[in-house]
Amino acid sequence: MSGHGESTMMEQVLRSMRTIAVVGASDRPDRPSHGVATYLQRAGFRVFAVNPKLSGELFGNPVYAALEDIPEPIDVVDVFRRPEDVPPVVESAIAVRAKAVWLQLGITNANAEARARDAGLSVVANRCLKVEHARLP
Repeated sequence: MSGHGESTMMEQVLRSMRTIAVVGASDRPDRPSHGVATYLQRAGFRVFAVNPKLSGELFGNPVYAALEDIPEPIDVVDVFRRPEDVPPVVESAIAVRAKAVWLQLGITNANAEARARDAGLSVVANRCLKVEHARLP
């Protein structure tokens, strides 16, 4: 997807959705996922970190091992994982009835993106959620 339709959909996602699960979140401040999640939280989003290798809290909420463990509805699943790791994340996003899947800059997986769209989710790929949010008028 490209062009005006994509930018309109991205803007709709960014303006209407307030709860974001960051899959592949890191507790290391030098990692892109940490910087993006921190930015999103400061911008007023409710941010949940998803990483089975971490425990404790990040961004003011518990860290969850899986999307399915988060005890409230998720609007956007923001993915910081390798392209080959995206399909199971999309299946989890569908299972928890997320409204959108956002694959960060450098991440695409055509099959997983099509699967998410077929399930009714909005899909943004190869874009940085922080950068796109900062561009909003």
